[in-house]
Amino acid sequence: MDDKKKSRFHFNLLFFALFGGMLSSCATTSSTQGTLPQGVPRDESASSRQVRAMNQRIATGFLAVKKDSVRDYRVGTDDLLEITVYEDEKLNRTLRVSSQGNITFPLLGILRVKDLTIVELEKEIRDLLAQKYLKDPHVNVFVKEYHSQRISVIGAVEKPNVYSVPGHKTILDLLVLAGGLKEEAGSLLFLIRPASGEKGPSRREEGSNGQEPRTFVIDLEELLVKGEMRLNLPLQNGDVVNVPVAGKIFVGGEVRNPGGFPLKGRRMTVSQAITLAGGIKTEAKGSETRIFRHSEKGTGKEILTVNIYDIEKGQGEDLSLKENDIIIVPKSGSKVFFSELWDFLKGRVGGFGLGSL
Repeated sequence: MDDKKKSRFHFNLLFFALFGGMLSSCATTSSTQGTLPQGVPRDESASSRQVRAMNQRIATGFLAVKKDSVRDYRVGTDDLLEITVYEDEKLNRTLRVSSQGNITFPLLGILRVKDLTIVELEKEIRDLLAQKYLKDPHVNVFVKEYHSQRISVIGAVEKPNVYSVPGHKTILDLLVLAGGLKEEAGSLLFLIRPASGEKGPSRREEGSNGQEPRTFVIDLEELLVKGEMRLNLPLQNGDVVNVPVAGKIFVGGEVRNPGGFPLKGRRMTVSQAITLAGGIKTEAKGSETRIFRHSEKGTGKEILTVNIYDIEKGQGEDLSLKENDIIIVPKSGSKVFFSELWDFLKGRVGGFGLGSL
């Protein structure tokens, strides 16, 4: 066995020893329990070194996540709660949260518990009991069974998959499950939340009707290298975690060949990107073409509107694109930017998937 294989063997052995036991119950099958990517060559590029540093943080940072964060877990439907009132054991109950998010507790009747943290729920039960029934009661709530959530991880990760995971999970947890980043991974992560998600870390884009999916842009260098754990967002059922490859822009909507196109360090404009995508279709409304762009700080997004027809006539500014820009050309006669953006990010536009871009 040569030195490189020995090094990889020892690294994988260490990884499994640290995380194998903790993750074995999270993935749907044993095939989802991957190791972190192989070591990069000695003559690695700057981008390769960055990905390697981020993967090391994924491994070591996982241990740094406070496991008592289960106290911050928000109760969901179908969770099984074990509630103990130390002053009166007759009140002790094991209750399943209904599909409406409620439980029925002795003396108190129906309680709305969905989306409460464990601490908040304990306080609510304690306060209600103290109002009429018990003096200074002590209440403990334990989540006996977590309702499994299905979260997709796609793009430049070692083990892209749909993971069935119980309980409170974060972006970092899912990156560990997915085996870390591939060498070609970019510096951004898109957390795509379907319209059914009820809570999120930022407000909806102005002008939306509150029904569109939301996309949160995470700067992986800030999260994994600089340790900005505020970016380690909690995940919800149905979330899609997408890590696009580095150095690309994406074109979707009413173009002939939607997909991702490499920048390779060169300047690319909107018109050039549209040309690479085969041009716009006859049913396109090029005058309302939108550019989805992450903010400079990586914690928000902005939407720019350009007129393809004016650019072609030399009457409009042919904007320069930035890495990870997404261009969406809508259909004529409809304002469907957000739905087409969602289709694009989910990989349903033109039959291609972002995981292969």
